[in-house]
Amino acid sequence: MKHKPIYYGEYLQLDKILGAQDLKSKEHGKEAHDETLFIIIHQTYELWFKQIIHELDSIYEMFNRESVKSTDLGNIIHRLNRIVQIQKILNEQLTIMETMTPLDFMDFRDYLLPASGFQSIQFRMLELKLGLRQKYRLHVDKEFFNSRLKDPDKKLLNEQEEKPTLLELVDSWLSRMPFGKTNDYDFWNEYQTAINQMLDEDEATVNSNDMLSEMEMKFEKMNLKSTRENYDNLFNEDKHKEVVEKGLTRLSREAKLSAIFIRLFCNEPILQIPNRILDLLIDIDEMFTTWRYRHSIMVHRTLGTKIGTGGSSGHEYLKNSTENNRVFTDFFNLATFLVPKTRIPKLPEKLKSELGFAHEE
Repeated sequence: MKHKPIYYGEYLQLDKILGAQDLKSKEHGKEAHDETLFIIIHQTYELWFKQIIHELDSIYEMFNRESVKSTDLGNIIHRLNRIVQIQKILNEQLTIMETMTPLDFMDFRDYLLPASGFQSIQFRMLELKLGLRQKYRLHVDKEFFNSRLKDPDKKLLNEQEEKPTLLELVDSWLSRMPFGKTNDYDFWNEYQTAINQMLDEDEATVNSNDMLSEMEMKFEKMNLKSTRENYDNLFNEDKHKEVVEKGLTRLSREAKLSAIFIRLFCNEPILQIPNRILDLLIDIDEMFTTWRYRHSIMVHRTLGTKIGTGGSSGHEYLKNSTENNRVFTDFFNLATFLVPKTRIPKLPEKLKSELGFAHEE
């Protein structure tokens, strides 16, 4: 043996881990059987949160550069995917929690006041690192729950607020992509022409369709108007700024254009990895949204309409935060700006060759 021998239990510090279930019901005279399950589930969540933050911090460092190294992209994908796999486990753990009945929970719930999952600093840090800044949270979350935190935890969250988020770093990375516009070719002029032609054809089809009722005709025209406005907000820099100021989008225009280009030409070799990164960021957002929703349903099932231990409206608050606390919504919305493959302008041969492998003829 080259190194000092290690004993399994000592290496994992199992005496600390397995001795860390301090039942409050037992302190108050009678042990509630399901409190052990409740503690272990939440401790396990915190361990997984620690691992997600560990992966996220390494991804953050790789993006937090003036130029992201191409050799780091494989590690970024690998670690983003690991986060997604951990999230699947987090979702499945709720199935175990749901084996605890409302009466089982009531055996010890009152001993937990005013502790709450909202005081999970690791989860709040995780959300912040991804891109859920305080200004994007529900009002009750910003004002009420922050007042329930201890000063060192408030300080930690405030310090994190001062740092760029992963969403902002990815935005910068996408904004630097060179392919949409070169000295002798502007893809976006070609794309805008294709979009206008497609929308004009759609409008002519609607106007000539005598099978539509007056109400249906009105609906189709409203839909076309909304679609044109979406594209105007994309192609017009001033209008895009207005959309950002209203909080309807968080991506810069340059990043959004690059992301659309990646989606349109996702099969080109040089864009396959960036496209996979976009998919994984969407997966992470989807997994956390699924977790929040399942959590709200579980709370409804367990507490009904009772107020949460931390003082929130319980199920109602969790349900509202499910949709509000998303980070990568802009990447979901990219599909809004895609067109059928037959409508995508063809790239010049020189640009197309730059998107391929160097060794290809």
